[in-house]
Amino acid sequence: MNETTQDHTLKLLSFNIQVGINTSRYSDYITRSWSHFLPYDRRLENLHAMGRIMRHYDIVALQEADGGSMRSNYINQVSLLAQYAGFPYWHQQCTRNIGRLAQHSNGLLSRLHLDYVQDHKLPGLIPGRGAIEAHLGSGHESLQIIVAHLALSHRVRKQQIAYLAELVKSYKYVVLMGDFNCSYQKVVDNFSEYGADLHQPHNDNTPTYPSWRPVRQYDHILVSRDVKIKHYRTIPNPISDHLPVELELSLPRTIITNTLSESRYHPTSLQT
Repeated sequence: MNETTQDHTLKLLSFNIQVGINTSRYSDYITRSWSHFLPYDRRLENLHAMGRIMRHYDIVALQEADGGSMRSNYINQVSLLAQYAGFPYWHQQCTRNIGRLAQHSNGLLSRLHLDYVQDHKLPGLIPGRGAIEAHLGSGHESLQIIVAHLALSHRVRKQQIAYLAELVKSYKYVVLMGDFNCSYQKVVDNFSEYGADLHQPHNDNTPTYPSWRPVRQYDHILVSRDVKIKHYRTIPNPISDHLPVELELSLPRTIITNTLSESRYHPTSLQT
């Protein structure tokens, strides 16, 4: 097989970073509840540790980042993690804007220039859930990347999955990453119900929440059937209250329009 036709490997990570807060027991949700609204002196230290993990990946999906409010010392955490981990491209989606108090956000970091990036508001009674859609390459043969953080309510979550299923079902190569607040089987069954065939390795049912004693599998990376999975695992590093998950995949080299080291644009070029 020559170099122009062989597959290209990408390493992906999905991480709910809990706005840079380290949680190690349930009581921390009470005793450290103030850190979700006020500056926290260990936040930058925790974000540095997260950045050291992220630097080993090509594309990273972030949930529960802060876009720059009082609690984060007015620092955009998506931009900061891109800097810490050496990503030339990043995109931040503010899903719930509470002014100076909080800028709840999803984020996307990439070592490759993405050809298309769009924010989506997900349906729900209470606004504040969203998804980022990005494409590597162009047209229906591109790699479609979705970053999402779904609702706690089963009924609302099904509405959100129905919305996402419409986004992904017409693409051959799809990667959907995020905190879905439900088990692998439930989320896959819901997508199947709405006509989207997504999966991950069935032998990996490792729970991701809570990070210090995981019992629930809330965090996932799902792919379409045409994406070849080389490796999938949950990373046992309890920095946040969720454990991150990683996926290594291979794609036809024709999809990769730029090399991993290419940086032709300003680091904020993914911003819309």
